[in-house]
Amino acid sequence: MTVSKTPEQQWAATQKRLDGLKPAVARFTICDDLDLRSRLAQAKEDAADAENLLRNLTADDAPNRMLYEQRAETARTALAEAQKAFDAKAVVLRFTAIPRRELEELQAKHPASEQEESEGADFSINTFAPALISAASLDGMPVDYAQHCMDTWSSADARGLWQAAWSIQHAARTDLGKG
Repeated sequence: MTVSKTPEQQWAATQKRLDGLKPAVARFTICDDLDLRSRLAQAKEDAADAENLLRNLTADDAPNRMLYEQRAETARTALAEAQKAFDAKAVVLRFTAIPRRELEELQAKHPASEQEESEGADFSINTFAPALISAASLDGMPVDYAQHCMDTWSSADARGLWQAAWSIQHAARTDLGKG
């Protein structure tokens, strides 16, 4: 015999699950070794090609199946080795979504200048970006180091760092679905 839960019991169970949700996390990986980055990209492409060929074998390919399987295994091994080499050299920074009110308070502490406001900005990117990077960092990056990165890294790398911290604040974990 199944006992129905009361609406209060159902909500209590749902709330417990909601309260247990962890904030979203983003990873920002940076590696200054162009050769390792290229090798990893090529290994990923080769592995995907080999897996695709293996997956799409026809009856006519049956006599050569073992060769295709061997090629896929070789590509997987090369990918694992390239990934290991890349991971040994790369630096991974992790960022988390901070509570909405905390984000709004942080933005309010870094108001846009008149010129930035006239250009449509809601905050001063020069001071807000390092503050958010620091606040969202799961690795404990201090504001002054975040500012250092924004000032000294290439434009693309600094923008990538900023995007990692900013975009996780707006990453949806929901699906509205239909009724």
